[in-house]
Amino acid sequence: MSTYTITELSREFDITPRAIRFYEDQGLLSPSREGASGRVRVYSARERTRLKLTLRGKRLGLTLSEIKSLVDMYESPRDTIAQMKHFMEVLGQHRLTLEMQREDIDVTLAEISAHEAQCRKVLDGRATKKAAVKTVSRTKSV
Repeated sequence: MSTYTITELSREFDITPRAIRFYEDQGLLSPSREGASGRVRVYSARERTRLKLTLRGKRLGLTLSEIKSLVDMYESPRDTIAQMKHFMEVLGQHRLTLEMQREDIDVTLAEISAHEAQCRKVLDGRATKKAAVKTVSRTKSV
């Protein structure tokens, strides 16, 4: 059976060892311990898979508790239909959250565009006034 060190996993998944320890603290990973006083973490293929699923969930934007729930379900293949239904519920809720965030972003972007347009008008108006003043002063001095 393959085993991995924290350094190997952090390199493979391009994350820090600290992130892996954090996932351990959250109950997502539980490596075995070896060496003097159990200081050396040894990760099994199971732990590597759990880490991979955790990182996949993070990329989807799921919370750690949602990820833990899904990863824990993944390990108990009792009723895959119930698992799929739960996964669909989590994804549906996450979709709603993202759609609401998108609406907020669209509103904010529209406000930014309006402010930019106002600033351009003011700046264009000042530039036009300065050009007119220069033209008038040149005509007077001739």
